Parts: sequence; C-alpha cells; structure tokens
Amino acid sequence: MADAPVRIDKFLWAARFFKTRTLATDAVDGGRVKLNGERVKPARAVKVGDMLIVPIGWDEAEVVVKAVSDKRGSATIAQTLYEETPDSASARAARAENRRMAREPAQDIKARPTKRDRRQLDKLS
Repeated sequence: MADAPVRIDKFLWAARFFKTRTLATDAVDGGRVKLNGERVKPARAVKVGDMLIVPIGWDEAEVVVKAVSDKRGSATIAQTLYEETPDSASARAARAENRRMAREPAQDIKARPTKRDRRQLDKLS
C-alpha cells in the first residue's frame, strides 16, 4: 500500500472487485466503472480520496478510495483499500430487498421455457 497513484484496473483487481485484471479492464472499457462520475480508460490513475462507482453483481456500489495498492492481497487487506458510502450501502440493501420480494418470474426457469412456463409468463404480463 503506497501513496503513489495506481492504474484503475490494477486497483479494482487488488481490491477484489474483479477476479482477474482482464475482467477489470473490460469493465472499465465498457463504461461500467466510473471514476469521479466519468467514464475512464483502464490506464487512468486512482489516488486516495477518489470516488468510484463499481458494479457488484446485479448492483453497483459507490466507494471512496482509502488506500491504493497494485498487489492483490487477502480479502481483509482488500477491504481496507476502500469504503462504501452510507448512501450507497442503504440503496444497495433496499434494491436487494426489492429483488427478494418481487422475484423475476423468468429466474426460476433454468432452460428453454416449456409450453406451461410460457403460458404462466404470458399470464403475468
């Protein structure tokens, strides 16, 4: 953990938001990760105090960079690199609760819908 700026793709990989650096690079290139509200390229440097919007599963989290590192360490070390904003945490919890309460009917279908499944889906719409 140094104070020198680190590439955004390396930081996302080191902070364990993505499993590989390639996935982190693809997410940044695709515009799913934003630095201080702007789309950036994977080579953009991240420094302490920057605000990142990072996709996490179905949601996205707004985090503040607390420390930077280009080395991938344990999960406990990775959690010290950033802090999620309270607004973001409460919004993610509310969206998760909404998803839990109003499940998407198609999520239960594992393969191509059968005639019965299609009829049930049509009945809902």
